[in-house]
Amino acid sequence: MLSFFLKKQEKILIIGLGNPGEKFQDTRHNLGFKAIDFFSEKNLFPSWQNIEKFMAKISTKEINKKKIILVKPQTFMNKSGKAVKLLASYYKVAQKNIWIIHDDLDILIGRIKISKARGAGGHKGVQSIIENLKTKNFIRFRIGASLESNMEKGNEFVLKRFNSEEINIFKQCKTIENCSQMIAIAIDKGIKEAMNKYN
Repeated sequence: MLSFFLKKQEKILIIGLGNPGEKFQDTRHNLGFKAIDFFSEKNLFPSWQNIEKFMAKISTKEINKKKIILVKPQTFMNKSGKAVKLLASYYKVAQKNIWIIHDDLDILIGRIKISKARGAGGHKGVQSIIENLKTKNFIRFRIGASLESNMEKGNEFVLKRFNSEEINIFKQCKTIENCSQMIAIAIDKGIKEAMNKYN
């Protein structure tokens, strides 16, 4: 009877977007994978498990009494929403606790923005998630992937690797480290606190 009154454990689904395979490992479109890998290692998550029924690699751990589910969809970018929908349904995660980490060509390299309830902005992975969840009411950690914002770029650009100048900016700005810290603050103190500190 006591268990009936116990508060359900809060669950947070954190999804890093990217394309699986060595070919895409260091491309712009895989910044989500890179950031979530860093966060996983920094916070001593268990090894990634490839769960075929979810079409994703998953690692889970409890932080501050919250169940944190890290995800790397293995569907390729344009179909990321399929994996996100399956996992959100299985774990019964509230929309506000679905957090997406992804590259963004409208943000300058070295910068990160936290956004919520906004359109895909041309990002096909995010668009797939919106279509599958039938909502855009989720959180996004948007990592700058271009030296010049609002440029006209084709699909080929996001599959290119960063040049030496861009890599130096990432290192100087500690972009991936900062993204990891933003996620940690959001888990500990809430998204609003992370947005106030970093946006």
